[in-house]
Amino acid sequence: MSTGKINVSVENIFPLIKKFLYSDHEIFLRELVSNATDATLKLKHLTSIGEAKVEYGNPIIEVKIDKEGKKLHIIDQGLGMTSDEVEKYINQVAFSGAEEFLEKYKDSAKDSGIIGHFGLGFYSAFMVAEKVEIITKSFKDEPAAHWTCDGSPEFTLVPSDKTTRGSEIILHIAEDSLEFLEEYKIKELLTKYNKFMPVSIKFGTRKETIPVPEGSAEDVEPETIEVDNIINNPNPAWTKLPTELSDEDYKQFYHELYPMQFEEPLFNIHLNVDYPFNLTGILYFPKMSNDMQMQKDKIQLYQNQVYVTDNVEGIVPEFLGMLKGVIDSPDIPLNVSRSGLQADSNVKKISNYITRKVADKMKSLFNENREDFEKKWNDIKIVLEYGMLSEPKFYEKAGDFVLYPTVDDKYFTLAELKENLAANQTDKNGKLVVLYASNKEAQHGYVDIAKEKGYQVLLLDSPIVSHLIQKLEGDNENLTFVRVDSDHIDKLIDKEDTQISKLSEDEQTNLKTVVEEFVPKANYSVQLEPMDSAAAPFMITQPEFMRRMKEMSQSGGGSGMFGMGNFPEMYNLVVNSNSELATTILQTQDKTAQESLVKQALDLAKISQGLLKGEELTAFVKRSFELIK
Repeated sequence: MSTGKINVSVENIFPLIKKFLYSDHEIFLRELVSNATDATLKLKHLTSIGEAKVEYGNPIIEVKIDKEGKKLHIIDQGLGMTSDEVEKYINQVAFSGAEEFLEKYKDSAKDSGIIGHFGLGFYSAFMVAEKVEIITKSFKDEPAAHWTCDGSPEFTLVPSDKTTRGSEIILHIAEDSLEFLEEYKIKELLTKYNKFMPVSIKFGTRKETIPVPEGSAEDVEPETIEVDNIINNPNPAWTKLPTELSDEDYKQFYHELYPMQFEEPLFNIHLNVDYPFNLTGILYFPKMSNDMQMQKDKIQLYQNQVYVTDNVEGIVPEFLGMLKGVIDSPDIPLNVSRSGLQADSNVKKISNYITRKVADKMKSLFNENREDFEKKWNDIKIVLEYGMLSEPKFYEKAGDFVLYPTVDDKYFTLAELKENLAANQTDKNGKLVVLYASNKEAQHGYVDIAKEKGYQVLLLDSPIVSHLIQKLEGDNENLTFVRVDSDHIDKLIDKEDTQISKLSEDEQTNLKTVVEEFVPKANYSVQLEPMDSAAAPFMITQPEFMRRMKEMSQSGGGSGMFGMGNFPEMYNLVVNSNSELATTILQTQDKTAQESLVKQALDLAKISQGLLKGEELTAFVKRSFELIK
């Protein structure tokens, strides 16, 4: 038997581990199962290159609870340790067995999937245990060893009678951590962190019914046997090549990742790169909602199939934060607790790679089956539009697949839009005017007037549309986007042929004065326009620039500096000076009758913009009934 002090530079490292090293005590199980996996994969590698003269077999890792004895066991059939190795790897914290192993076999071990970047992982056990034992037997022909430590730097190391290869870690669970003796808790942690570990993990047993052989008598009862309960899938979809997977396999894996998601994903993108960094993964486009809320089920980050975090900020471009799926990379630099990223040039490269892959995938989906892509556009547009605004590299490629739908469900790329609209929607200054609605029901009257003129009207209804069209206008000369209700149609696309007013200048001045008398000045600016006599007599419009700046301010960024988020709503009241109503108002001598005509017309214009509400709406309905008595 030998006793000794662990070679640590701090007199007592264990309270420090417990307090500072890990923010989350539950990850001790992840670390210990990762170490067990590491030991198993090391053995696999050594047997494959002929350095370990043993049978690798089909090893598993077992996690066992001894509730009565207040113990948790993690047992592996990996390469084990000799007494000397226990002394070196366990007692000298500064050495990481895995790092030394990688150094020694760096050329041949490149693809062997070794996890242990973190020499301190084993000591996370002391966050939940008052005493830890290791019983271990090396694959080498040497006696087994039994190490015990009670959370102080003192330890004992004695021979053991263990005869099977591998290590058993026994945690004597501390009083403040008894939850880790509950089956549901361990199952929850194994499912969270170890669901896709590359070595099978056993946690208890389960009953399995053997099918009755064909031709058996009808009354034969099927036999039930007890089998190991393997809680992980050691070969998840992202570890395979895209050529090995069908559409059904991708869908099945999506539901394996997110058991509570019942809707099918729209698309998947398989990531697979080995230079200048290693990265594999599968990203899914779920159905999106327009509120841009980040999904509850986020992208999961793994490191050699060990779950690390679902905080992938920095690795995954921000606009893809709404996607789901898995990214696995041994090259992502994490801090010692694996809970946070460290600043590193690889991280930016990975982010750029993912951006490029998503753009390439969108382009190929668009080219392969445009009809299907168009059907799914409304479910994915918010992500791609956000990508255009936030990632210059994505914006460069977006012209190939980003669509602009019309209110009649036609879809154009920007290039197609320019080509199709140029003949009819270019104004007298040579500027192409793209008309759009943000809500085709609410703006139906305005859309209708535009369509009567033969104009195409887009439906752009995402919350970031003001930012997006501002960017498109900046990058495309002689292109402007104008919402269809921001002015009367002849002003929206100003052609040479202008209407002549039936009213004289004096009559126009008088009409404007009368209307302004009965219209609230704080919200409405009255303007007279000579339009077709059949056009609406009163029309409410909201100037494009003012409304757009306000929207951008409210949705963040853009024009917040102008403080327009709290700016009062300002509208133009456009009075058609060629309408019969304009003449009637002008000719009516009775002030009360004049006021009644103006207010009724204003309320009707408000209704067409969805602006008549509450008390005003009640009064309008009452007044309208009076008129038809």
